[in-house]
Amino acid sequence: LPQRLASLAATAQEETWQSRQQLQAQRQEMARLQEELSRARQDGERWASALQRAQREALEREATRGAEQARQQELIRDMKERLLELLREKDALWQKTEGIDTPMPSPVPRDPGLCARCHKDFRLLSRRYNCSRLCQGKVCHTCSMDMGKHGRCCLICYQQRHPQAT
Repeated sequence: LPQRLASLAATAQEETWQSRQQLQAQRQEMARLQEELSRARQDGERWASALQRAQREALEREATRGAEQARQQELIRDMKERLLELLREKDALWQKTEGIDTPMPSPVPRDPGLCARCHKDFRLLSRRYNCSRLCQGKVCHTCSMDMGKHGRCCLICYQQRHPQAT
């Protein structure tokens, strides 16, 4: 019986030692899992903070975009109003100038050595003519019309005098 008791005591001691080993392994596993849980909570808090920051930034961007869109819509409205004003002004000017067909002759250039129309230099071979009508400018042969015994006149004065010729 003492041997059996010693054997049972040794077995119990062995089981106790194994139980302690298992308990220590489970405690280590539990410490590792608690550490992992702590890191996961910290990561969760960081992600929640990042999410809140991103949501705040998105709301700010949306507000900025809304203000910019309102400003652009106001600008478009102002541009449309200005376009309508310009169209009305153009129509009024068109109605005022509707009866005017031909342009007025341009003033005589200050340099008497140039044609009043094409600004060509008068040379030995290019003759200068005085317009015998409205403008009294000096014109070359190309820019003038023969009026017979009345002399020559520039093309613009001729067109004003003879509108059917255009």
